[in-house]
Amino acid sequence: MIQQDTYFQAPRGRLKLREEKGARPHLIGYERADLLGGRESRYRIIETDQPDELKAALRGTLGLKVVVAKKRWLFLWEGVRIHLDQVAGLGDFIEFEAIADATSDLSHEEAQVARLRQAFEIEDANLVGASYCDLVSERET
Repeated sequence: MIQQDTYFQAPRGRLKLREEKGARPHLIGYERADLLGGRESRYRIIETDQPDELKAALRGTLGLKVVVAKKRWLFLWEGVRIHLDQVAGLGDFIEFEAIADATSDLSHEEAQVARLRQAFEIEDANLVGASYCDLVSERET
C-alpha cells in the first residue's frame, strides 16, 4: 500500500494525517519517546471524509512540518504487526508493533518483539529511535 503522512507542528507528541489508496483517511495523534529499542506509544485515530479541508485547517493553525511518502507491506504474526517500509528519500525499514490492551504489563509484547528481532537478526546497532517525520525533516534541512 502507498501511504502519505502529512505531519503538522504539534505542541506535544506528533500529529499526522494518513492518506492511502483504498482506505479512509485518518488523523493520528500519538506520543512516543524517541528511544532505541522497544517503546510505548499511545495514540488516537480519527477517520475523516474531508481530508483536504482537515489538512488545510491544521496547516493554517498548527503549521505543516513535513510530508512522508512510503510504500508499506503489512504482515501479522501472533498479534504483532510487521511493517516493511520503503520510505521516499530514506530507504528501507522494518518495524514490529505489538498491540497491547490497557491491562497488559507489556512483558508478553516485549517477548514477542524480542523473538522477532532474533529471528530477523536485528542487532541494537541497527535500531533507529527517531520517527520517519524527524528523519525526513533532518534530511530536508
